[in-house]
Amino acid sequence: MAFTSILSKKKKIKRKIIGGHIDLVSGRNTGNYSWGSEAVTRKTRLLDVVYNASNNELVRTQNLVKSAIVQVDTAPFKQGIISSTMELTLVARRILQLPPRKKGRGNFSVKMSSDSLPPPPENCIVVGCGGATVDYLAAVVAYPEPDDKIRTTSLKVQGGGNVGNALTCVARLGLKPRLISKVADDTPGRGILEELEADGVDTSFFVVSEGGNSPFTYIIVDNQTKTRTCIHTPGYPPMIPNDLSQASLLSALDGARIVYFDGRLHETASIVAQEAGRRIPILVDAERAWTDGASIPSAIVSILLRLPNIKFVIVTLGGDGCIMLERSVSEDSQAEEIDIDILVESLKRQKDESISMPTYISSSVTRLRANGIGIVFGRLFLGTAEKIPPSELIDTTGAGDAFIGAVIYALCANMPPERMLPFAAQVAAAKCRGLGARTALPPRSHRSTTGDLSYSSEAKIISSAK
Repeated sequence: MAFTSILSKKKKIKRKIIGGHIDLVSGRNTGNYSWGSEAVTRKTRLLDVVYNASNNELVRTQNLVKSAIVQVDTAPFKQGIISSTMELTLVARRILQLPPRKKGRGNFSVKMSSDSLPPPPENCIVVGCGGATVDYLAAVVAYPEPDDKIRTTSLKVQGGGNVGNALTCVARLGLKPRLISKVADDTPGRGILEELEADGVDTSFFVVSEGGNSPFTYIIVDNQTKTRTCIHTPGYPPMIPNDLSQASLLSALDGARIVYFDGRLHETASIVAQEAGRRIPILVDAERAWTDGASIPSAIVSILLRLPNIKFVIVTLGGDGCIMLERSVSEDSQAEEIDIDILVESLKRQKDESISMPTYISSSVTRLRANGIGIVFGRLFLGTAEKIPPSELIDTTGAGDAFIGAVIYALCANMPPERMLPFAAQVAAAKCRGLGARTALPPRSHRSTTGDLSYSSEAKIISSAK
């Protein structure tokens, strides 16, 4: 059996050799490492082993073997990048004749005014319950065939999970999220917590198990088709309702404006929902909701009929935008009745394909019929997606989570659907311009969240009679 090296701060480490003997060798935790995409090589320290393809136990015990993914000290690389960025910025300012930047500011990003983005209520708290993982993202030229051996074009290790991503989006937009989930006391688990905390997510309601493993996902991003394939490994031991004490639950929900579930920890979510449902609105990501509908529009009607307390349903359609059905509070017995599938097709014909930015088209409030299911009184919206140039589209991982995060913000800020749908589509489009679910999530000062949303007024409101 081949021997392995173990990371240690000591000058001497033990190593097994053939015959079962123990040998003392010097521990070398430094070396030259290259950042390929930036063409930078620096001598730096090896801090951690974060992934091993053969055995997770080797990650826990910090065994260093061939093909392992390691974490290194980024300080030498940051110094190189900052110095090169300063040079490029000075050159750009000479060419564009821009005014010099004041001394003492090291941030070269341009922040725009957020006047057009309606402010949320002060101290607006959002509670999420669901998955928080580590994503190992590998971008490739094309998805491999069976038995192929290929190389990555880029690699990223980043936090993931539906609720984790959505609440990260919420935090960057200015709200105060709290997350209920579970990780293990291992290196990936500590990384999950640290990344969320750095983005402003309250992780004090996490359950941390002493043993087991934290959840993680392998994601292959196909640069050719712009699709991704996810391979998820759940955490162990799984979270159960008894992990969350009543005191912690009440503390998490205290002052909350909205509660969000991604459906991953359904048993724990049920306990949270029972407590929150008495006074706090709930948003659920029903990714695979079972209905009687033969089509998406009729399935939406089925959901609203089976769950009478639901106010609206949104179905995201990727590049085709989304469909939203909002239940009307008061019913008009004289209102016209129309088949919802026919209405959706009518709305689609009203779309202006020349508009690249997100917009919406809506019907009037009417009686919407799904054949063989029933009738719902409400208003139907068809939202469009932003048309992202192929050269800017990097990765769609987490686009749905970004959309949900923006919807949560819109609900807290009392945005009407006419503003909520284009706003959420813009935030999701911004996310797609970076590798991973969180890399390109826009902060509140980003142009996608501060740009003028007045284009929504150009959207068409058509009569159901069409």
